Amino acid sequence: MSLSVVILAAGKGTRMFSDHPKVLHKLANRPLLQYVIDTAKKLNPENIIVVIGYKSKEVTSAFPKENLNWVIQKNQSGTGDAVRYAIPHLKGSQTIILYGDVPMIESYDLKELIKKNPKGLGILTFNKKNPKGYGRIKRNQNNIERIVEEKDCDNLEKKITEINTGIMCADTRNLIQWLSLISNNNSQKEYYLTDIVALARKEKIKISSHEAISEDTITGINSKIELAIMERAVQNKKTNLLMEQGVTLIDPSRTDIRGTLECDLDVEIDVGCIFEGKVQIGKNVKIGAYTHIKDSIISDNAIIKPYSHIDSAKVGINNIIGPYARLRPGTETNNDVHIGNYVEIKNSKIGKGTKINHLSYVGDSVVGQNVNVGAGTITCNYDGVKKHQTIIEDNVFIGSNSQLVAPVTIGAGSTIGAGSTITKNTPANELSLSRAKQTSIPGWEKPKKK
Repeated sequence: MSLSVVILAAGKGTRMFSDHPKVLHKLANRPLLQYVIDTAKKLNPENIIVVIGYKSKEVTSAFPKENLNWVIQKNQSGTGDAVRYAIPHLKGSQTIILYGDVPMIESYDLKELIKKNPKGLGILTFNKKNPKGYGRIKRNQNNIERIVEEKDCDNLEKKITEINTGIMCADTRNLIQWLSLISNNNSQKEYYLTDIVALARKEKIKISSHEAISEDTITGINSKIELAIMERAVQNKKTNLLMEQGVTLIDPSRTDIRGTLECDLDVEIDVGCIFEGKVQIGKNVKIGAYTHIKDSIISDNAIIKPYSHIDSAKVGINNIIGPYARLRPGTETNNDVHIGNYVEIKNSKIGKGTKINHLSYVGDSVVGQNVNVGAGTITCNYDGVKKHQTIIEDNVFIGSNSQLVAPVTIGAGSTIGAGSTITKNTPANELSLSRAKQTSIPGWEKPKKK
């Protein structure tokens, strides 16, 4: 058996009150549609067809690396009409229909639905405590008879709790035939995909079903409120998995994982932390409150103090980072490094045992071992046109409030006097400084307001 997947993603999402297509709104920092695409891939289909409409170029440009068949629904006239646009691209003997705004759909449920429906029509259902607003599955002696939309339900049908999720699997030949027969003879003047149930019933074709494992997996997102509710559900799922693996989260409800977070043993994460992209954390690491880490590696026994920002960096073993430190892309710290409060490091390698503890900027630099960088020191790496490198060799002591104007090399074992502006290479093991002679002016008075 071969399979084609059709993802319906043409709607604007008027209740989102946004200029952006609904399927591009983000859940845990990924577009809604990306979740559905990733789940579809797990089914190993012949192809994935995505039916788009509103701002189609914006949608396609958001997925440049995906191998998809994009189809534009010119006039949006219902779900049945949307699937019709996919017909020329259907390659599989079976077709499964998904929705770009139902991001948490599980591949397990879809595989079970396919398994139970080798040739007929399969419907993914769910027993919902409050089914208001959903089409009801009406059965006759356990066989699905039809789907009744909420507005068409009588009082007895409204009590039915088994709902239609909208997700269907059908024999491709039958699906194509049924889509040619459905009409828009209804109050909305739309072609409803659910109308194929009555056609299958009329032809005495088997209609099977599978009940989804949880409500979150079949819930569509139509508003910012629903998006926020689903965001918390996703975060709960991620944080629960971490805690099951032994991670200590001081308050899981105040931890956001917007990507993947891999933690080794005995990791502690305080409140308000955000993790983006791919983050790896080693053993015995402590992450302080309100820290933001993106696409980075934090090695064993590191302490990241509160309010630190780490982006595309590698933090070495036994490091102490922060509070209020910022490690920008390209930063690599060796073992036993201290990066303190209000220190910014960019595109630099920091050697073992080095300390940069206060109010400093180090950019485009190679810093050796056991260097002490005094408060207020900066590397002047940009001349207005190009970036230049600063090299600070081992065992250097740099006095407070110094400026190192790149390109420049500070020799091993040397000392830079506080308040110096260094524009030339300095010799090893010597004191270098550049200060004007201190003078005092007798009788000088501060300016006074008139």
